[in-house]
Amino acid sequence: MSLRNDLSAFWLPFTPNRDFKRQPRILTRAEGMYFYDGAGRALLDTCSGLWCVNAGHGRAPIVEAIRKAAGELDFAPTFQFAHPSAFALAERVAALAPAGMEHVFFVNSGSEAADTALKIARAYALKCGQGGRFRLIGRERGYHGTMFGGISVGGIANNRKPYGPLVPGTDDHLPLPYDKAAMAFTKGQPGGGASYADALEGLVALHGAETIAAVIVEPFAGSAGVFAPPRDYLGRLRALCDRHGIVLIFDEVITGFGRVGHAFAAERYGVTPDIITFAKGVNNGSVPLGGVIVANKIHDAFMTGPEHAIELFHGNTYSGHPLACAAGLATLDLYRDEGLFERALQTERVLEAAVHALKGAPFVADIRNCGMAAGIDIEPDPKAPGRRGYEAIRRAFHDQDMVIRVGGDTIALAPALIATEDEIARMVDGVRAVLTRLT
Repeated sequence: MSLRNDLSAFWLPFTPNRDFKRQPRILTRAEGMYFYDGAGRALLDTCSGLWCVNAGHGRAPIVEAIRKAAGELDFAPTFQFAHPSAFALAERVAALAPAGMEHVFFVNSGSEAADTALKIARAYALKCGQGGRFRLIGRERGYHGTMFGGISVGGIANNRKPYGPLVPGTDDHLPLPYDKAAMAFTKGQPGGGASYADALEGLVALHGAETIAAVIVEPFAGSAGVFAPPRDYLGRLRALCDRHGIVLIFDEVITGFGRVGHAFAAERYGVTPDIITFAKGVNNGSVPLGGVIVANKIHDAFMTGPEHAIELFHGNTYSGHPLACAAGLATLDLYRDEGLFERALQTERVLEAAVHALKGAPFVADIRNCGMAAGIDIEPDPKAPGRRGYEAIRRAFHDQDMVIRVGGDTIALAPALIATEDEIARMVDGVRAVLTRLT
């Protein structure tokens, strides 16, 4: 498809539109580890699209599954009707989840999954006769999508400040479990961390546990810049939520489906939440799809009352879309048949060694890694925070033939699980070359 000269109609998300449209970075196709531009130039994809193309681009089994589904059943409602692939995919996803989490509710994105989880947590408290539990506790620098619930519990300032007042009961946030003075340049998980979870006790003392419905955290903070959970953190948080009857939600939109070498981070860290949100990697980013997995006790609390009555007044037109579910089934087959989760466990060691070799490169202030992801903090321009990060995007694209992900002044690397050692080396070499040219 050719690109017309007028780019004004499309208002791009999370993008400086005026600058972008003066020198656009247009991607026209993708295959394997690469995007391509209109001139046919290959651009190494360093962040799995947007943390989602875990099996690499253009995988034939996924493409064929979508094509076949479109010819058989282009759409089917899931309000009082359903179709076979939605049940099949829900069963497959539940089978990958921790024991005791056997029910899946489909939505269309990670943002919708987060808001769905928050709504279920509040409704569950009401079902249990604890309607006073309305507070939803997020974490500083947490990212849970861009819907009102997600930005309310989220802790990224620019995502919140323009849209207040936000959802009532979401003003309190736990601290990010990271101390730069003690944890900078840590490889993998820092030690300790229980004290960061203990901050929940302060909120319980302030408000009363009887007012808190849920705590939501990312197992590792992705969009904030890849902050691994300290070793004692998630287990301590689970214990505190159990003590106070609080629903614990893991936002696994990024960490799910192989990013940490397992189906879910809950498995890797041995901590089972009450609700898991997912999206992105569930179908390799091919068709919008997300969802929540809930503990049996939560699901079963809704399955009461007259059987003709709706149990949960929530859903979307495209919940469990036939094409998205077909893509999901094909993607899970790929993960299984190619052993991509197991491969990720091995390749993360290569990524860790490669990215930490950037210590001492120009402007590098910190490096963190977790699974198949790494964050590289750039020293910000004190007069223009974010300028160097945006310059890095442009230089990577135009000078190094790479597509990189930058948030503020942090470069995030999250290669597809099929990445080779040579491709990871090229990513890191390209980042080094970009850093040497920043001003």
